[in-house]
Amino acid sequence: MTYDVAVIGSGPGGYSAAVRAGQYGLKTALIERQPRLGGCCLLVGCIPTKALLHTADVWEHFKHPEADGIECKDPRLNYGRVLDRKNKIVTKNSKGIEFLMRKNKVDVIKGQARLLGGGRIEVTGEEPQTVETKNIILAAGSEARMLPGLEPDPNLILTNVEILDMPEIPRTIGIIGAGAVGVEFASIFDRFGSQVTVLEMLPRVVPVEDEEVSKELERRFKKSGIRVETGAKAGSIRKNTNSVSLSATLSNGKTEEFEFDKLLVAVGRKPNTENIGLENTKARIDRGFVIVDSYQRTDEPTLYAIGDLVAGTPQLAHVATMQGMVAVGHIAGKPVRPINRNRIPGATYTDPGIGSVGLTEAQAQAQGFKVKVGKFPFAANSKATILDSHEGFVKVISDQQFGEILGVHIIGPEAFELVSEAVTAMESEATVDSMMSTIHAHPTLYEALGEAFNNVHGLAINI
Repeated sequence: MTYDVAVIGSGPGGYSAAVRAGQYGLKTALIERQPRLGGCCLLVGCIPTKALLHTADVWEHFKHPEADGIECKDPRLNYGRVLDRKNKIVTKNSKGIEFLMRKNKVDVIKGQARLLGGGRIEVTGEEPQTVETKNIILAAGSEARMLPGLEPDPNLILTNVEILDMPEIPRTIGIIGAGAVGVEFASIFDRFGSQVTVLEMLPRVVPVEDEEVSKELERRFKKSGIRVETGAKAGSIRKNTNSVSLSATLSNGKTEEFEFDKLLVAVGRKPNTENIGLENTKARIDRGFVIVDSYQRTDEPTLYAIGDLVAGTPQLAHVATMQGMVAVGHIAGKPVRPINRNRIPGATYTDPGIGSVGLTEAQAQAQGFKVKVGKFPFAANSKATILDSHEGFVKVISDQQFGEILGVHIIGPEAFELVSEAVTAMESEATVDSMMSTIHAHPTLYEALGEAFNNVHGLAINI
């Protein structure tokens, strides 16, 4: 049998591409080396992490219910049941993907895939076989990077994988890296009661975000008791019997010794492109990442690549999914619109949350735009008052001449949900003026966006 499409990897990009191929009537195979479908995002990434973040949100309300007029004496957190809930969510979603494969007549093949060239894929596993296909979509994802000389240890030195199965909440935890993974786990375990220290080599936390967002998150973290050291370089990491020691050179030039019950290493992710047979194809590689065109094709026309292993795009699940739609649409001869890099939303599920899209203020200025900024604080939003969640703001970056929306950056309650309006506005090429005339329901959090658009012209009502 020769398939029309074979997808390697069942993460969000891979399984979504397989579903879309099935919807288009293409004979499709999905190859996955893990026992369960879903990839890193579902099994050890986005979904289980957000399940823990949800519990942390709920737990925070139970710890401080007085403002809502609720008496809750001696609340207790049963972390074993927290983990059970997380695992049940993962299992349910994985089974859901299996159902989608059956529904869309996608053949699931279990085993490790290796490209042989010429549309052939070697699959090793319980039933070794060679899969023949007209087109291949490589969606093998990524894995956590580890600092040189270190290996993950489920008892002491953790990545995003090991920390999700940690049986107890640690008394102290150190986190190296203040990107999305690092700050989300800092937010989780701070609220669960751990003493958290974050070490970031760059000058600010969440460095891909607008600088004002970074400053606000660091301020909020420090207010809640998280120690944040930016411009810090960790070194000399040592495992003890029941703890991890390290020395770090801080931004002031001084060296400090730290000791933690657990150490999370969150310094980025590396693409899973080793030992998958790319040398048997014409695909070009840049530092392990696969180079593709706007339709996700490699230099081998029938080999496509999507997701975390693609050069030049953010390692985000929703990016992989849309890249999958582009690749399958191109294979099927359907009209497709390549991804616009400036229309990709970012979402970080800390407390307060972060949502962003487009250019930061510094990026817009560097590109030569005459920038006009509108800001609105959640402290002046009625719904935020009701929720007792006043931290943060909405920041709109616009072009002064034409009112083009260049970027929107939000830190505050449900920011990762609120950013959707900004993404839709930018994708539809709405201007600041058209968003000013858009009616926003009251009382809602997303009113803050309407006020921020108004404030580009200094016309916000509630400040």
